[in-house]
Amino acid sequence: MKPAFPTLRLRRLRQHPVLRDLIRESDINLQDLMFPLFIKGREGGKVPIETMPGMSQIPINRLPEEIEELMELGITSVLLFGIPPHKDPAGTDSYNDEGIVQDAIRTIRKTAPQMLVASDVCFCEYTDHGHCGFLCEKRGSLDVDNDKTLELLVKQAVSHAKAGADVVAPSGMIDGMVYAIRKGLDEAGFEHIPILSYSVKYQSCLYGPFRAAAEGAPSFGDRSTHQMDTANAKEALREVDLDVQEGADMLMVKPAHAYLDVIYRVKQAHPHIPLAAYHTSGEFCMLKAAAQKGWLEEKKAVLEILRGIRRAGADFIITYYAKEFAQWQRK
Repeated sequence: MKPAFPTLRLRRLRQHPVLRDLIRESDINLQDLMFPLFIKGREGGKVPIETMPGMSQIPINRLPEEIEELMELGITSVLLFGIPPHKDPAGTDSYNDEGIVQDAIRTIRKTAPQMLVASDVCFCEYTDHGHCGFLCEKRGSLDVDNDKTLELLVKQAVSHAKAGADVVAPSGMIDGMVYAIRKGLDEAGFEHIPILSYSVKYQSCLYGPFRAAAEGAPSFGDRSTHQMDTANAKEALREVDLDVQEGADMLMVKPAHAYLDVIYRVKQAHPHIPLAAYHTSGEFCMLKAAAQKGWLEEKKAVLEILRGIRRAGADFIITYYAKEFAQWQRK
Protein backbone atom coordinates (compact mmCIF):
# COMPACT_ATOMS: atom_id res chain seq x y z
CA MET A 1 0.00 0.00 0.00
CA LYS A 2 1.33 3.39 -0.95
CA PRO A 3 2.19 5.47 2.16
CA ALA A 4 0.22 8.66 2.80
CA PHE A 5 1.82 11.77 1.36
CA PRO A 6 3.48 13.53 4.33
CA THR A 7 1.64 16.84 3.86
CA LEU A 8 -1.71 15.04 4.13
CA ARG A 9 -0.64 13.78 7.54
CA LEU A 10 -0.21 17.37 8.71
CA ARG A 11 -3.57 18.37 7.25
CA ARG A 12 -5.29 15.55 9.14
CA LEU A 13 -3.93 16.97 12.39
CA ARG A 14 -5.46 20.36 11.60
CA GLN A 15 -8.96 19.21 10.71
CA HIS A 16 -10.61 19.20 14.15
CA PRO A 17 -10.43 22.33 16.35
CA VAL A 18 -10.05 20.31 19.56
CA LEU A 19 -7.21 18.34 18.04
CA ARG A 20 -5.52 21.56 16.94
CA ASP A 21 -5.73 22.81 20.52
CA LEU A 22 -4.51 19.46 21.85
CA ILE A 23 -1.25 19.56 19.86
CA ARG A 24 -0.65 23.33 20.10
CA GLU A 25 3.00 23.91 20.93
CA SER A 26 2.81 27.36 22.53
CA ASP A 27 -0.07 29.25 24.04
CA ILE A 28 -0.79 32.02 26.49
CA ASN A 29 -2.42 31.59 29.89
CA LEU A 30 -3.41 34.43 32.18
CA GLN A 31 -0.82 33.22 34.69
CA ASP A 32 1.85 33.99 32.09
CA LEU A 33 1.08 37.73 32.19
CA MET A 34 2.20 40.48 34.58
CA PHE A 35 0.35 43.82 34.60
CA PRO A 36 2.21 47.14 35.08
CA LEU A 37 0.71 49.80 37.37
CA PHE A 38 1.59 53.49 37.57
CA ILE A 39 1.14 54.89 41.08
CA LYS A 40 0.85 58.66 41.60
CA GLY A 41 -0.50 60.58 44.58
CA ARG A 42 -2.23 59.54 47.78
CA GLU A 43 -5.71 60.92 47.19
CA GLY A 44 -7.97 61.71 44.26
CA GLY A 45 -9.19 59.90 41.19
CA LYS A 46 -7.50 57.88 38.51
CA VAL A 47 -5.90 59.97 35.78
CA PRO A 48 -6.20 58.45 32.29
CA ILE A 49 -2.88 58.25 30.45
CA GLU A 50 -3.42 59.98 27.12
CA THR A 51 -0.56 58.17 25.42
CA MET A 52 -1.73 54.71 26.56
CA PRO A 53 -5.46 54.04 25.95
CA GLY A 54 -7.09 52.21 28.85
CA MET A 55 -4.24 52.84 31.29
CA SER A 56 -4.29 55.31 34.21
CA GLN A 57 -2.11 56.79 36.91
CA ILE A 58 -3.59 55.45 40.15
CA PRO A 59 -3.50 57.20 43.54
CA ILE A 60 -3.05 55.13 46.70
CA ASN A 61 -6.67 55.61 47.80
CA ARG A 62 -7.91 54.01 44.55
CA LEU A 63 -5.36 51.21 44.55
CA PRO A 64 -7.42 48.70 46.60
CA GLU A 65 -10.28 48.73 44.07
CA GLU A 66 -7.80 48.33 41.21
CA ILE A 67 -6.19 45.33 42.91
CA GLU A 68 -9.58 43.79 43.69
CA GLU A 69 -10.55 44.16 40.02
CA LEU A 70 -7.33 42.48 38.91
CA MET A 71 -7.81 39.60 41.34
CA GLU A 72 -11.40 39.15 40.18
CA LEU A 73 -10.14 38.95 36.59
CA GLY A 74 -7.58 36.35 37.62
CA ILE A 75 -4.50 38.59 37.29
CA THR A 76 -2.19 37.69 40.15
CA SER A 77 1.04 39.60 39.47
CA VAL A 78 1.82 43.29 39.04
CA LEU A 79 4.88 45.44 38.35
CA LEU A 80 4.88 48.80 40.14
CA PHE A 81 6.17 52.15 38.89
CA GLY A 82 6.01 55.18 41.18
CA ILE A 83 5.66 58.86 40.34
CA PRO A 84 6.71 60.80 43.44
CA PRO A 85 5.54 64.24 44.60
CA HIS A 86 9.16 65.34 44.99
CA LYS A 87 12.03 64.89 42.54
CA ASP A 88 15.69 65.74 43.12
CA PRO A 89 19.11 64.89 41.62
CA ALA A 90 19.52 61.75 43.77
CA GLY A 91 15.94 60.47 43.45
CA THR A 92 15.64 60.28 47.24
CA ASP A 93 11.94 59.42 47.21
CA SER A 94 12.80 56.09 45.60
CA TYR A 95 14.50 54.87 48.79
CA ASN A 96 12.30 56.72 51.26
CA ASP A 97 10.54 54.09 53.39
CA GLU A 98 7.42 56.28 53.21
CA GLY A 99 7.74 56.79 49.45
CA ILE A 100 4.99 56.31 46.88
CA VAL A 101 5.94 52.78 45.80
CA GLN A 102 6.56 51.68 49.36
CA ASP A 103 3.03 52.87 50.29
CA ALA A 104 1.63 51.09 47.24
CA ILE A 105 3.33 47.82 48.19
CA ARG A 106 1.92 47.97 51.73
CA THR A 107 -1.55 48.79 50.38
CA ILE A 108 -1.50 45.81 48.04
CA ARG A 109 -0.24 43.54 50.81
CA LYS A 110 -3.26 44.52 52.94
CA THR A 111 -5.75 44.29 50.06
CA ALA A 112 -4.61 41.02 48.47
CA PRO A 113 -1.80 39.22 50.30
CA GLN A 114 -1.71 36.58 47.55
CA MET A 115 -0.92 39.12 44.81
CA LEU A 116 2.67 38.86 43.55
CA VAL A 117 4.20 42.34 43.75
CA ALA A 118 7.29 43.18 41.72
CA SER A 119 8.77 46.66 42.05
CA ASP A 120 10.73 48.47 39.38
CA VAL A 121 14.07 49.59 40.83
CA CYS A 122 15.43 52.59 38.95
CA PHE A 123 15.68 56.40 39.19
CA CYS A 124 14.26 57.93 36.02
CA GLU A 125 10.84 58.63 37.57
CA TYR A 126 12.40 60.00 40.78
CA THR A 127 15.14 62.33 39.57
CA ASP A 128 14.61 65.89 38.41
CA HIS A 129 16.79 65.18 35.35
CA GLY A 130 15.01 61.96 34.31
CA HIS A 131 18.13 59.82 34.00
CA CYS A 132 18.54 56.35 35.52
CA GLY A 133 20.98 57.27 38.27
CA PHE A 134 23.13 59.85 39.98
CA LEU A 135 24.93 62.13 37.49
CA CYS A 136 28.55 63.20 37.27
CA GLU A 137 30.63 64.97 34.65
CA LYS A 138 32.41 62.75 32.13
CA ARG A 139 34.32 63.97 29.07
CA GLY A 140 32.84 67.43 29.46
CA SER A 141 29.20 66.34 29.78
CA LEU A 142 26.90 64.83 32.37
CA ASP A 143 26.46 61.05 32.53
CA VAL A 144 25.35 58.44 35.04
CA ASP A 145 27.84 57.81 37.85
CA ASN A 146 27.81 54.01 37.85
CA ASP A 147 29.24 53.32 41.32
CA LYS A 148 27.28 56.01 43.15
CA THR A 149 24.13 54.80 41.43
CA LEU A 150 24.80 51.25 42.65
CA GLU A 151 24.84 52.51 46.25
CA LEU A 152 21.47 54.18 45.76
CA LEU A 153 19.96 51.18 43.94
CA VAL A 154 20.79 49.00 46.94
CA LYS A 155 19.03 51.45 49.26
CA GLN A 156 16.01 51.47 46.96
CA ALA A 157 15.79 47.68 46.66
CA VAL A 158 16.11 47.16 50.41
CA SER A 159 13.43 49.78 51.06
CA HIS A 160 11.05 48.02 48.66
CA ALA A 161 11.78 44.68 50.29
CA LYS A 162 11.08 46.13 53.74
CA ALA A 163 7.72 47.39 52.48
CA GLY A 164 6.80 43.87 51.34
CA ALA A 165 7.82 43.53 47.68
CA ASP A 166 8.00 39.91 46.52
CA VAL A 167 10.41 40.64 43.65
CA VAL A 168 12.73 43.55 42.89
CA ALA A 169 13.32 44.40 39.23
CA PRO A 170 16.33 46.66 38.52
CA SER A 171 15.78 48.27 35.12
CA GLY A 172 18.60 50.78 34.59
CA MET A 173 21.18 48.48 32.94
CA ILE A 174 23.75 49.82 35.40
CA ASP A 175 26.93 47.71 35.40
CA GLY A 176 27.12 45.52 38.51
CA MET A 177 23.56 46.25 39.64
CA VAL A 178 22.57 42.63 40.21
CA TYR A 179 25.60 41.82 42.34
CA ALA A 180 25.25 45.01 44.41
CA ILE A 181 21.52 44.51 45.00
CA ARG A 182 21.94 40.80 45.83
CA LYS A 183 24.65 41.63 48.37
CA GLY A 184 22.58 44.46 49.85
CA LEU A 185 19.41 42.38 50.15
CA ASP A 186 21.27 39.48 51.74
CA GLU A 187 22.98 41.72 54.27
CA ALA A 188 19.61 43.28 55.17
CA GLY A 189 18.05 39.86 55.78
CA PHE A 190 16.17 39.55 52.50
CA GLU A 191 17.95 36.50 51.07
CA HIS A 192 14.55 35.16 49.96
CA ILE A 193 13.73 38.08 47.65
CA PRO A 194 14.44 37.21 43.99
CA ILE A 195 15.89 39.65 41.46
CA LEU A 196 14.22 40.03 38.07
CA SER A 197 16.89 41.83 36.08
CA TYR A 198 16.21 43.93 32.99
CA SER A 199 19.28 42.17 31.62
CA VAL A 200 18.72 43.12 27.98
CA LYS A 201 17.15 46.55 27.69
CA TYR A 202 17.60 48.30 24.38
CA GLN A 203 17.88 52.05 23.90
CA SER A 204 14.61 51.86 22.01
CA CYS A 205 12.19 54.43 20.60
CA LEU A 206 9.35 52.18 21.79
CA TYR A 207 9.36 53.58 25.35
CA GLY A 208 7.89 56.99 24.48
CA PRO A 209 4.33 56.46 25.76
CA PHE A 210 5.67 54.91 28.97
CA ARG A 211 7.91 57.89 29.66
CA ALA A 212 4.90 60.18 29.48
CA ALA A 213 2.93 57.85 31.77
CA ALA A 214 5.73 57.52 34.32
CA GLU A 215 6.85 61.15 33.91
CA GLY A 216 10.43 59.95 33.57
CA ALA A 217 11.70 61.21 30.22
CA PRO A 218 15.31 62.49 30.34
CA SER A 219 15.53 66.27 30.38
CA PHE A 220 18.59 66.14 28.10
CA GLY A 221 20.49 63.56 26.10
CA ASP A 222 19.56 59.89 25.98
CA ARG A 223 20.44 56.58 27.68
CA SER A 224 22.76 55.17 25.05
CA THR A 225 25.71 54.93 27.46
CA HIS A 226 24.02 52.26 29.59
CA GLN A 227 21.22 50.77 27.46
CA MET A 228 21.92 48.47 24.52
CA ASP A 229 22.42 49.42 20.88
CA THR A 230 19.39 48.23 18.91
CA ALA A 231 21.70 46.76 16.25
CA ASN A 232 23.36 44.27 18.63
CA ALA A 233 22.28 40.75 19.55
CA LYS A 234 25.50 38.95 20.58
CA GLU A 235 26.07 41.71 23.13
CA ALA A 236 22.77 40.69 24.75
CA LEU A 237 24.24 37.29 25.58
CA ARG A 238 27.24 38.92 27.26
CA GLU A 239 24.92 41.11 29.34
CA VAL A 240 22.85 38.09 30.34
CA ASP A 241 25.91 36.00 31.24
CA LEU A 242 27.13 38.77 33.55
CA ASP A 243 23.76 39.02 35.31
CA VAL A 244 23.62 35.26 35.79
CA GLN A 245 27.11 35.30 37.29
CA GLU A 246 26.07 38.15 39.60
CA GLY A 247 23.07 36.20 40.91
CA ALA A 248 20.02 37.17 38.83
CA ASP A 249 17.11 34.84 39.58
CA MET A 250 15.14 35.87 36.46
CA LEU A 251 16.10 37.62 33.23
CA MET A 252 14.26 40.03 30.95
CA VAL A 253 14.38 41.23 27.36
CA LYS A 254 12.82 44.62 26.58
CA PRO A 255 11.21 45.40 24.11
CA ALA A 256 9.52 42.11 23.26
CA HIS A 257 7.88 41.58 19.90
CA ALA A 258 10.47 43.70 18.07
CA TYR A 259 13.25 41.51 19.57
CA LEU A 260 11.99 37.94 19.23
CA ASP A 261 15.37 36.81 17.93
CA VAL A 262 17.04 38.07 21.10
CA ILE A 263 14.46 36.36 23.33
CA TYR A 264 15.17 33.11 21.48
CA ARG A 265 18.94 33.46 21.83
CA VAL A 266 18.75 34.26 25.54
CA LYS A 267 16.45 31.31 26.25
CA GLN A 268 18.70 28.94 24.32
CA ALA A 269 21.72 30.19 26.26
CA HIS A 270 20.03 29.89 29.68
CA PRO A 271 17.12 27.45 29.34
CA HIS A 272 16.74 26.85 33.06
CA ILE A 273 16.46 30.50 34.16
CA PRO A 274 12.98 32.08 33.95
CA LEU A 275 12.83 34.66 31.18
CA ALA A 276 10.48 37.63 31.02
CA ALA A 277 9.72 39.76 27.98
CA TYR A 278 8.38 43.30 28.34
CA HIS A 279 5.77 44.10 25.70
CA THR A 280 6.43 47.82 25.77
CA SER A 281 4.18 50.86 25.65
CA GLY A 282 5.16 51.60 22.05
CA GLU A 283 4.31 48.07 20.94
CA PHE A 284 1.02 48.30 22.86
CA CYS A 285 0.12 51.68 21.35
CA MET A 286 0.86 50.62 17.78
CA LEU A 287 -1.70 47.84 18.16
CA LYS A 288 -4.21 50.18 19.81
CA ALA A 289 -3.87 52.80 17.09
CA ALA A 290 -4.22 50.29 14.26
CA ALA A 291 -7.25 48.69 15.94
CA GLN A 292 -8.93 52.06 16.47
CA LYS A 293 -8.46 52.81 12.76
CA GLY A 294 -10.04 49.47 11.90
CA TRP A 295 -6.84 48.31 10.19
CA LEU A 296 -6.62 45.06 12.15
CA GLU A 297 -8.70 42.96 14.52
CA GLU A 298 -7.26 43.79 17.92
CA LYS A 299 -7.94 40.56 19.81
CA LYS A 300 -6.54 38.31 17.08
CA ALA A 301 -3.50 40.54 16.56
CA VAL A 302 -2.68 40.71 20.27
CA LEU A 303 -3.05 36.96 20.79
CA GLU A 304 -0.85 36.27 17.78
CA ILE A 305 1.87 38.59 19.04
CA LEU A 306 1.74 37.30 22.62
CA ARG A 307 1.95 33.73 21.34
CA GLY A 308 4.91 34.75 19.21
CA ILE A 309 6.70 36.13 22.28
CA ARG A 310 6.03 32.89 24.16
CA ARG A 311 7.05 30.80 21.16
CA ALA A 312 10.36 32.68 21.00
CA GLY A 313 11.11 31.52 24.56
CA ALA A 314 9.61 33.95 27.10
CA ASP A 315 8.28 32.22 30.22
CA PHE A 316 6.13 35.22 31.11
CA ILE A 317 5.21 38.55 29.56
CA ILE A 318 4.81 41.98 31.11
CA THR A 319 2.00 43.56 29.12
CA TYR A 320 -0.54 46.36 29.26
CA TYR A 321 -2.97 43.97 27.56
CA ALA A 322 -3.30 41.69 30.61
CA LYS A 323 -6.72 43.06 31.60
CA GLU A 324 -8.15 42.80 28.11
CA PHE A 325 -6.68 39.33 27.72
CA ALA A 326 -8.46 38.27 30.93
CA GLN A 327 -11.74 39.71 29.65
CA TRP A 328 -11.34 38.00 26.26
CA GLN A 329 -10.80 34.67 28.01
CA ARG A 330 -14.21 34.96 29.62
CA LYS A 331 -16.12 35.44 26.37
